[in-house]
Amino acid sequence: MKKIFCTLALMGLIFVSCSLDKAEEVKETKVVAAYLAHNSDVEPDLNWVTQINYAFGLVDTSTFDRIVILNESRFSKVAQLKKDNPDIKILLSIGGWGAGGFSEMAASECTRKAFAEDCKRIVLEYGIDGIDLDWEYPSSSEAGISSSEDDVDNFTLLVKDIREAIGNDKLLTIATIADAFYVDFPAVIDYLDMVNIMAYDVSRPPYHHSALYRSQHSGRITADEAVEAHLKAGVPEDKLVLGIPLYGHGVDSLPDYTYYADILNLENYNFYWDDTAKVPYATNVDGKFVLCYEDTISVALKSQYVNEKNLRGIMYWEYTLDAPSLPLVKTIYREIMKIDNM
Repeated sequence: MKKIFCTLALMGLIFVSCSLDKAEEVKETKVVAAYLAHNSDVEPDLNWVTQINYAFGLVDTSTFDRIVILNESRFSKVAQLKKDNPDIKILLSIGGWGAGGFSEMAASECTRKAFAEDCKRIVLEYGIDGIDLDWEYPSSSEAGISSSEDDVDNFTLLVKDIREAIGNDKLLTIATIADAFYVDFPAVIDYLDMVNIMAYDVSRPPYHHSALYRSQHSGRITADEAVEAHLKAGVPEDKLVLGIPLYGHGVDSLPDYTYYADILNLENYNFYWDDTAKVPYATNVDGKFVLCYEDTISVALKSQYVNEKNLRGIMYWEYTLDAPSLPLVKTIYREIMKIDNM
């Protein structure tokens, strides 16, 4: 009996060891990227992320040949997190909604290559892992920035120049509109490590802004449709990262950007689950759809979808918008990494 028990115990140890090895393998290949805004002093809990995208750096619109880092002292502190956490990846995200200067910078070979060299300078000076480009969007003035019909081709040249400047051992990623517009993916994809799909902000109530699947309340495009659009455009699945919002959009008396912590404390609203779109929403006392958002169930389902589709991982905007106990952040990490006991 004792011999049998020892054998079973040994088998159990082997099983646990294999499970841990598998978890470590998943952790090395999957990405959970958190955008971290410049205008807060919150230090991220690195147990729940694999990558930090610091937001933002901007194109210097006085010279178009260098980068201006917002709250540079904060960026420096974030970059120093690697000293005690060498496995964490830290990138500087350049751009954001309404951030201009890209079109002018990328139009000239001189300023474009100088800008790429400044990317290299920042990577080396701060010891970070790479650059995330968030030009919203090449050839579009939707965000109130200048644009040109040559932007798409110049974007490809810009990505190529940055890759040559920072080298192949550093990460180069981009953030893209959900529809997969504005980027010549076949021309640019070989220079990129990841493509972060901004599968959110596509609509406002009475529609969802980040539905996983199409329902009567889904907005312009769903996360599933966004993934399919990128695959069709030429992005391989192992370079695709699905974006999730850690906030909701409200109308009437609710803020347009409603933080998850505030959503949890809302009173006098009715909360529902759209089982087709796989996202929650809320109505006011009159039954009007006034809030679209994510919860732990919806982000878990999106994370499971990423694994089922063999995508690279999840990114989200933005780390500090979660509730203090990090219910969304922790749920995403557990599901992507397939961990039950954290």
